[in-house]
Amino acid sequence: MSELIPRLDTSAAGFERRLESLLAWEGVSDAGVQDAVTTIVNRVRSEGDRALLEFTNRFDGLNAADAVHLEIPQKRLQQALDGLPAEQREALTTARDRVRAYHEKQKQDSWQYTEADGTVLGQKITPLDRVGIYVPGGKASYPSSVLMNAMPAKVAGVREIIMVVPTPRGEVNELVFAAACLAGVDRVFTIGGAQAVAALAYGTATVPRVDKIVGPGNIYVATAKRMVFGQVGIDMIAGPSEILVYCDGKTSPDWIAMDLFSQAEHDEQAQAILLSEDEAFLDAVAASIERLLPTLARQDIARISLASRGALIRVQDQDEALSLINRIAPEHLELSVENPEALLPHIRHAGAIFMGRFTPEALGDYCAGPNHVLPTSGTARFSSPLGVYDFQKRTSLIGCSAAGASVLGKVASVLARGESLEAHARSAEYRIIK
Repeated sequence: MSELIPRLDTSAAGFERRLESLLAWEGVSDAGVQDAVTTIVNRVRSEGDRALLEFTNRFDGLNAADAVHLEIPQKRLQQALDGLPAEQREALTTARDRVRAYHEKQKQDSWQYTEADGTVLGQKITPLDRVGIYVPGGKASYPSSVLMNAMPAKVAGVREIIMVVPTPRGEVNELVFAAACLAGVDRVFTIGGAQAVAALAYGTATVPRVDKIVGPGNIYVATAKRMVFGQVGIDMIAGPSEILVYCDGKTSPDWIAMDLFSQAEHDEQAQAILLSEDEAFLDAVAASIERLLPTLARQDIARISLASRGALIRVQDQDEALSLINRIAPEHLELSVENPEALLPHIRHAGAIFMGRFTPEALGDYCAGPNHVLPTSGTARFSSPLGVYDFQKRTSLIGCSAAGASVLGKVASVLARGESLEAHARSAEYRIIK
């Protein structure tokens, strides 16, 4: 039996303690990181391009002489797209089209209604003016992240999309540039880390200030996003990738093992958990893990992830599995069972649900259509996937007729005086028809 991933049993003594330890994660609590990010953000805020250039050259090993050299011209993005092999270009275009089609369904329209006395109430939907999307670079370059962040913003009607992506030691991912071109990103800057977040939040002579910053990044990016929140909007504080698979034991153990690897290979802190009532099946998956792990190019990363944050958990029955799912509130939930739809009414907390044996999480990462920017670390209890709604504002509309103001004025007067706010009351009372 494999020792590569811990085995847990809900009926075993100490299970609760082991589960709590397994789920514990706090990505922005390190005092050293916080201090470093504070220095970087404050310097970029006060010094602009000078600090941005200094930090970018230092941390990414570049030798840029001027901040303007950090911007990638549109013609360079088009060259990247034109230079892709046909197969890659077709796949990227298909993913772009599917992501756009899905998010078109999320669009909201303004609305209003008129009450009997002529009072008009409603809501006005307005897209954000300018957003910044952060795309990881270097060893973890994700063209899919470009599409997932840019397309809902485009569908929402955002006027200008600014993309930042680090290029450590000058390493460029042509697919990332091509995806930016396909997605209609307006400007691209080769900057990353806390300095990129600060530049987007406060603006510099070169990098325009945005209204909201979205997209995943490392601990420095997450810490910086938390620090600038309020100055700009943010999507979420993203933690490591997670997958929780619930299987009835009738799916190929090789398939399930590879589904677990699909998250474990992201980074050493990623989490991959399998729930099943079938102990023999857990044994089979453990054997598949042992046999297949050495075949992965990123096996060293996956090995650490599985050993430190992964688990094969035997549950007593389906009800216990559902209870654990809601407790964990996973980013990605695979229901590898005969009738996944029957379980949906019982699942309250999950970022995305992948239904059935033929729906691996990997399809959602790239081309299924729904967004792959999802709440992590249990935040699916109160958060949702990135979507068109994240790039639109809702403004309330109120227009009282004379008769309506008279009726509402009496109500407001009573409540305002109950709160000892005389001016509120008198303002409303002026509109009361005597």
